[in-house]
Amino acid sequence: MCFSKNKAISIRAFYNASISGLLFHGFYLGGVFYALSNGISASLIALIVSLQPILTSILARVYLNEKLTRNQWLGISLGFLGALIIILSDIKEGLTLLAFTSGLIGLISSSLGIIWQKKIVDELPLSANNFIQAFSASIFYILITLCFENYYINFTDSFFVAMSWQIFAVSLGAFLILMWLLEHNKANETSTLFFLIPPVSALMAYFILDEQFSYLDFFALFVSSIGVFIVTKYQSKI
Repeated sequence: MCFSKNKAISIRAFYNASISGLLFHGFYLGGVFYALSNGISASLIALIVSLQPILTSILARVYLNEKLTRNQWLGISLGFLGALIIILSDIKEGLTLLAFTSGLIGLISSSLGIIWQKKIVDELPLSANNFIQAFSASIFYILITLCFENYYINFTDSFFVAMSWQIFAVSLGAFLILMWLLEHNKANETSTLFFLIPPVSALMAYFILDEQFSYLDFFALFVSSIGVFIVTKYQSKI
């Protein structure tokens, strides 16, 4: 906020940015992490979240009047196919109703968050918007913790590494880039990048966690990349 040219923030803009924060940082990330804590596998939650670009494209058509060409729908189909291949190759059992519901809440919240943010993208500078989003989500989590959690923190090396990654890489880095993309592209076109999450995660796991990266994984990454390329290649100016 200190680096924003326009220091004045209206109550309406603060309210709208807070809703984005609750949808993205609250219900989306919260739903995904809660699903993981209740036994859902990373592959299954990735499969659920991979439906996000499809749901976002439908909602964008209804609420933002955004349209996709046939080539772009082909790209979305290829993107989803690549994500599906990488997930089904490593899918595990153990899905519970609570975990599935939490993942579904995360899916819907991420799509609604993209639609909502696209509608209010011009109200605030990116830095101010990102700060208000994080602030509103912090208040949300504090209330949830006080009401439902036995609050404690184990200050370990893993805790500091995980929190640093969530703060700097996810909240400051990834979401700031996402807000910038929404400012310069359509909501449905931006959301197709989510198709790259499962295959890229598998590739990162190969280098960082020494997990196996098969030829099928490589093929899935190639298919998803082609799908995202097709969508962005035929995007229309906004």
